Amino acid sequence: MHRRAFNLSLLKASAAAYFAPRLAARTFAGALPSSLYAKAIVIDSLCNPFTRMDILPSAEALAAVRQSGITAINYTISASGFEDTTNILANLQDLVDHYPDAFLIVRRYSDIVRAKGENKIGIMPGFQETAFLEEDADRIATFRRLGVRIMQLTYNNRSIFGDGCLEPGNAGLSKAGIAAVKKMNELGVALDLSHSGYRTTSDGIAQSAKPVLITHSGCAAVYAHPRSKPDEILRALADRGGYFGVYLMPYVVASPTVPTREHVLDHIVHAINVCGADHVGIGSDGAIQKTVLTAEQKAEFDKDIARRKQLGIGAPGEDRYPYVPDLNGPDHMQVIAEELGKRGQPASVIEKVLGTNFQRVIAEIWGTA
Repeated sequence: MHRRAFNLSLLKASAAAYFAPRLAARTFAGALPSSLYAKAIVIDSLCNPFTRMDILPSAEALAAVRQSGITAINYTISASGFEDTTNILANLQDLVDHYPDAFLIVRRYSDIVRAKGENKIGIMPGFQETAFLEEDADRIATFRRLGVRIMQLTYNNRSIFGDGCLEPGNAGLSKAGIAAVKKMNELGVALDLSHSGYRTTSDGIAQSAKPVLITHSGCAAVYAHPRSKPDEILRALADRGGYFGVYLMPYVVASPTVPTREHVLDHIVHAINVCGADHVGIGSDGAIQKTVLTAEQKAEFDKDIARRKQLGIGAPGEDRYPYVPDLNGPDHMQVIAEELGKRGQPASVIEKVLGTNFQRVIAEIWGTA
């Protein structure tokens, strides 16, 4: 998701939006306490704050995002080039500097707890593309010092580090990829294998001395799609202490079906059954802000779908808009929690899925400082 720079001279959203209250807790089904969501650490492991990151949020949009109850998000800041990536990272810092009562950048484990305590949304910068690293391990270290501590080695196609999920060769990690994994382990940078091909994913799990992340994906056993992972990968991930985030994307079900929360819950429950309750979470691959499908927004989606197809990075099923309509908006994590309760999952499991699983893995990778 490549984003253009913020025009900071126009940042005039209402200061009142800073202090909007968090989303009030709703009543859960069955025996789940209504206070569970309000008290939980809630982490969306792949998410934007807003549906548009190239324009300024309105006061209403800022208030709605702040009311979500989300503690932290892993936010994609990488682009295809080194300079563009550094510019996006700088713009993220400008956003946080301008709205210090709403956001903070998570650079260490303790910042997650701090975000919860200060009623802010913590933003964890992460890479989905890393070709610009150009086998230069010093660049991994540089971006780590700038706060980027979650990195993918591949997107959908082949990179210098390994094969993505759309690459027919399925060649796995390259020598440069193996070296990058070692360097990330040394530096305490989390390895994300979400868009990697099956062999690259398996290689990454095996090569990493620390647990790895699949921040946004689905279960191939529920619906076979290149973006999804088979059960053997889920088991290997869990055996090494890793984390699997289920996405809120159309790829949870075959085209032309419009995805629903039920399709998403099928993937989450399957992942819990395969991985165990300590390894599953949510990585929406969307935004906290609600997507409003206006004619303008449809045109933007259609343009982006065509662009991705032309670049060869479009996945099968990208003939539907990239969100789940009934999990669309600031309450998407809370709705999922409620739906898990309806499916008989206990409060302890729901709290893990909401965020403590991701928090635990980050502590193991980054350390607990």
